[in-house]
Amino acid sequence: MAVPKRKTSKARRDKRRTHDNLEAPSLSLCSQCHSPRRPHHVCPVCGTYKGREVIKFED
Repeated sequence: MAVPKRKTSKARRDKRRTHDNLEAPSLSLCSQCHSPRRPHHVCPVCGTYKGREVIKFED
């Protein structure tokens, strides 16, 4: 059975885990209502995408 010969140091362990952190989602402003939205997604407030109304919201 394979067993490590030496203890993995905290520095070596943490260097390996540097890319495991979470990032906040990037946001851009809607061109119609200027509310924050995800890039390349339909605006959840007004329902437009690239200047076109994609989803109709009933008032």
